[in-house]
Amino acid sequence: MALRTFTDSTGREWEVYDVIPRSEERRHYDRRSLAADDDAMAAAESADRRDADRRLTVGGAEHISARTGWLCFDSQEERRRLMPIPEGWERSDEGTLEGYLREARPARLSAEFRSAK
Repeated sequence: MALRTFTDSTGREWEVYDVIPRSEERRHYDRRSLAADDDAMAAAESADRRDADRRLTVGGAEHISARTGWLCFDSQEERRRLMPIPEGWERSDEGTLEGYLREARPARLSAEFRSAK
């Protein structure tokens, strides 16, 4: 994990680091067993099914990118994430880092994070 600190144009200090989850920490999207899949397929074939799928997928594309990690920006007041990690970000000047910061999406701060700062 690389770590950088920079000050943006408003004077706010940010820590920037890359997060690359290990494979065993990544969520698995289909945790069902093959036997359960076979039972589900048989039930689906015999059951009356609706034409439209009513399930909602929120942030699915983001999860695909999360497999390769993200760049995390932390300040006293806020946290942001940028996916995918820009190549060579560790050597970027402060202006480039601030550009990445503007592209990054806000991330929720945990209670632990707020109390640690």
